Amino acid sequence: MPDEKEITIRESTNTVPRVKPPPKSSVIPVPFAYHPSDDGTDENLLILLHGLGDTQIPFGKLGRQLHLPQTAALALRAPEKIPFLYEEAYQWYTSFDPLGELLERPNPTPALELMSKVVDHLIKDCAWQPHRIHFFGFAQGGSVAAEFALKFWRSELSLQQKALPPSSSADAEQHTPRAFGSIVTVCGPLLSYPTLQKPCPSPILVFCRPPPAESAMKSSAIAEFKKGFTRVEEVKMKGEGMPRSKEEWEPIMRFWSETLGRRQMDGLYEVMTGMAPP
Repeated sequence: MPDEKEITIRESTNTVPRVKPPPKSSVIPVPFAYHPSDDGTDENLLILLHGLGDTQIPFGKLGRQLHLPQTAALALRAPEKIPFLYEEAYQWYTSFDPLGELLERPNPTPALELMSKVVDHLIKDCAWQPHRIHFFGFAQGGSVAAEFALKFWRSELSLQQKALPPSSSADAEQHTPRAFGSIVTVCGPLLSYPTLQKPCPSPILVFCRPPPAESAMKSSAIAEFKKGFTRVEEVKMKGEGMPRSKEEWEPIMRFWSETLGRRQMDGLYEVMTGMAPP
């Protein structure tokens, strides 16, 4: 086991409700699984996005099995059913050409528009603050999580730019850009080359498999993440697909212990160490 390090957890503001209203199926246009925090304090929300050909069901179970302190879990199903398949298999965006070959340059716009609608509902109707929303995505789901974090940050920078006061009215109200709490992408690269005037401050952990794994990312993937995000942590482990063992989950759990917020309870600050892997 690696040496334990002391982790300082920021005190959370208590102006938001401790228990959040659950998301509504009448607003979110895809099936989902929502689980409030086990300990009765919904301070963080972990949004889980499955990979190509899957559904929200296994990731809903994963969200509940993680038992992250003060963390609710929301697993979303991708919006598009993969054509010509009889089983329940979904994709976040069109992934195949008419011959059934994977597209080299897919367009994630439908998935990003869906995520915008979901997060807008979570912020406006369910009292979630952006910096308390975290993402975990596998393969295609990881790509959507990372791309959406950049899209959200880009829109926040745009709002800040529009709110900048003219020289004659320096006292005008300014907009402080908001960013999500963190992103974990497992074998999910960025789909576009990030061009930002200011990189996204959301911490991102990139869990990847080295070649010859089928899920290995291209060699430039990490450099592209570093172009879009200020803090990029890379974890490379031999194997295939999702992390399975306690050893593979350990760096992800440690990352969450450093990025998840913690509401102050009974005048004490608690340190989120020793979280068991699922």
